[in-house]
Amino acid sequence: MKAKRLLAVLERQPLNYQLVRQSGSHRRMRSPDHPPLTFAFHDAATIPGGLVRKILIKDVGLDEEDARKLL
Repeated sequence: MKAKRLLAVLERQPLNYQLVRQSGSHRRMRSPDHPPLTFAFHDAATIPGGLVRKILIKDVGLDEEDARKLL
């Protein structure tokens, strides 16, 4: 998955992450219902599936079924 697409998933409903600050490719994001997240990828970078799963399940706190629905 491209980083730009994952970023779009994080920003839309129901996650609602918003950019708080940015330094280079590191974006610090916050959501009203989920823990803060640092998104550190260039938009054109390809993120492996296992890392996408880790971000959505461990970092954001979704269960596996909800993570699959977002993709």
